[in-house]
Amino acid sequence: MTVSFVCRTESVLPPERLFDLARSVDVHVDSQKGSGERAVAGVTSGLIGHGQEVTWRARHFGLALTMTSRITHFDYPRSFVDEQVRGPFKSFRHSHGFESTAGGSIMTDQVEFTAPLGFLGRAAEKLVLRRYLQRLIRERGRFLAAASSRTGAL
Repeated sequence: MTVSFVCRTESVLPPERLFDLARSVDVHVDSQKGSGERAVAGVTSGLIGHGQEVTWRARHFGLALTMTSRITHFDYPRSFVDEQVRGPFKSFRHSHGFESTAGGSIMTDQVEFTAPLGFLGRAAEKLVLRRYLQRLIRERGRFLAAASSRTGAL
């Protein structure tokens, strides 16, 4: 069973800036310091683009996890999609959308995932994974939206 959720983040940044922050490997690493996430293969720094892959290594739930994602759709500065090509999920797709507003932009993250392990995976999706991933995406959105107040971000 596929689980999905949407998170919307408002920012004073223009969509082009928010788009680049969202595809920056370095900013992603900064935003995920709590899990020790780092890029270990593929594009390991700078901006990732269409068709490119990055392999992430992080610790979640006390487990060391490795996931390789590929950018499968890229429409600068409106949207891009990254999808797991190898990793802990049966499937994982993250769509990023960007819209201009009078005061800056709105970033819309749509995540769709399916856990492995059949019945056990479905139970984990409902009991833990959805909320955990939703919180990570919300916090990352806030981090990106506030990037204009930090130096060194791009």
